[in-house]
Amino acid sequence: MLIVIEGLDGAGKRTLTEGLRTALEADGKTVTTLAFPRYGRSVHADLAAEALHGEHGDLTDSVYAMATLFALDRAGAADDIRGLTDSHDVLILDRYVASNAAYSAARLHQRGDGEVVAWVRDLEFGRFGLPVPDYQVLLDVPVELAAQRAIGRAAADIGRARDAYERDGGLQQRTGAVYAELAAAGWGGPWRVVGPAVDAAALAADITSA
Repeated sequence: MLIVIEGLDGAGKRTLTEGLRTALEADGKTVTTLAFPRYGRSVHADLAAEALHGEHGDLTDSVYAMATLFALDRAGAADDIRGLTDSHDVLILDRYVASNAAYSAARLHQRGDGEVVAWVRDLEFGRFGLPVPDYQVLLDVPVELAAQRAIGRAAADIGRARDAYERDGGLQQRTGAVYAELAAAGWGGPWRVVGPAVDAAALAADITSA
């Protein structure tokens, strides 16, 4: 089973990923996780990160160029995703294709049914042949709370300074709206929408019993 955790920067995706893993393992499942972007492991992810921190000229000005870098990062992990899914009962991904769709649409002030969302879907699920998730979980938290968490995370870890996307409150607000539209439309597979107080064990039971 392939489960994806989606949400804004600072939403708490890593915490939910680990909580869900613990709950599923307690139920006897074999579980592993993978986070995107794969910073430090993928040249495409690292190029994107460097651009978001002011390097590589005007690279970040192109929504499609940045989206392509993030897509290539995932394409480079396609075999890993398939292998981990085959060797475990559950693979949990911290961010996946919907993240690219949501942020790209928000940057272009498009909605969840806009042109760039369709382009991302065709590129990643179509041309790159990435596996389609069994479930996607949208961790829906207020933008202000997510921003506070991102700021706190950056203060605690110098290696996690906020990038250009994370510092743009308007972008985060629009991204949250697009995420909600993607979830409502069942984009890329079934969705569950949960709040910041979600109980990981209850979520695990809900997903595995569906």
